[in-house]
Amino acid sequence: MKSDRRPDDAPAVPGFISLPDEPAQEVVVVTGLSGGGKTAAAKLFEDLGYVVVDNLPGELLRDLADLVATDPVRFRRTAIVLDVRAGDVPLAFGAMRGALEGRGIRPVIFFLEARDDVLIRRFSETRHRHPLDDERGIAASIELERALLEAVRAQADVVLDTSGLSLRELRERIFARLGDVQSSNRLAIQLISFGFKYGVPLEADLVLDVRFMKNPHYIEVLRPQNGLTGAVREYVLGQPIANAFLVHLRDLLDLLVPAYVDEGKTRLTIAIGCTGGFHRSIVISEELAAWLRERDFGPVSVFHRELER
Repeated sequence: MKSDRRPDDAPAVPGFISLPDEPAQEVVVVTGLSGGGKTAAAKLFEDLGYVVVDNLPGELLRDLADLVATDPVRFRRTAIVLDVRAGDVPLAFGAMRGALEGRGIRPVIFFLEARDDVLIRRFSETRHRHPLDDERGIAASIELERALLEAVRAQADVVLDTSGLSLRELRERIFARLGDVQSSNRLAIQLISFGFKYGVPLEADLVLDVRFMKNPHYIEVLRPQNGLTGAVREYVLGQPIANAFLVHLRDLLDLLVPAYVDEGKTRLTIAIGCTGGFHRSIVISEELAAWLRERDFGPVSVFHRELER
């Protein structure tokens, strides 16, 4: 019998670990806002050999959970797409999750969302109707949907803002975070560098503003270089205020991270922003990531959102 958790016909991706014993079931719940990228995410899981179940009525989700639990061979890898089409989403979600966890299966919950203007544009471009649109308009439908899914979002292991993500970036972030959640019971920490002029990442738990530091953009030789280069790093960290900020930030996280863990939090997303997200925020994110890995709070990932703009 094969001991690899990855089927022969599934491509190798980060986040899947070969185990010597019988592989455990991998169940993923993909939920979030309409237009947030759930269909694209479902296709990614399908390409990896997952059984994907989409648009099932809420009343049948508990039965599906029972079926998944009782047939671990057929449903060894399962992705369940759950959204407002299921009816009372918090009730359906709670019943399904309870049924799975009652059978010893801990599903990984992904919540996909985007900014309102991006969602409105996506609906306009595709000419799809919002599932809650009963002549109230798309903007009002999105607002209502956010309210209806707030309780589900609060229980998600991973919250992803897909506003500026390409399909490749969405794939990378989904499987990087899936590996974080599956491989550790500790707090998974994600750092996102961003530019305030492009908007604050919606999934952020903590938002830090480093625009008080001197901007390399105004140094002609540094302007075209990003925060991953040695010259920009040296310029930013050469400022006394930058090092003082890092000292206080480390003290803050030494206080907060154990408290989050005690409260049962499984993920922490820290967004660090400067004006354009190209210099200062990248340097500080990389410095903080290195320190967090040394502290070994849990898996740490870094995403520089504006790097490829």
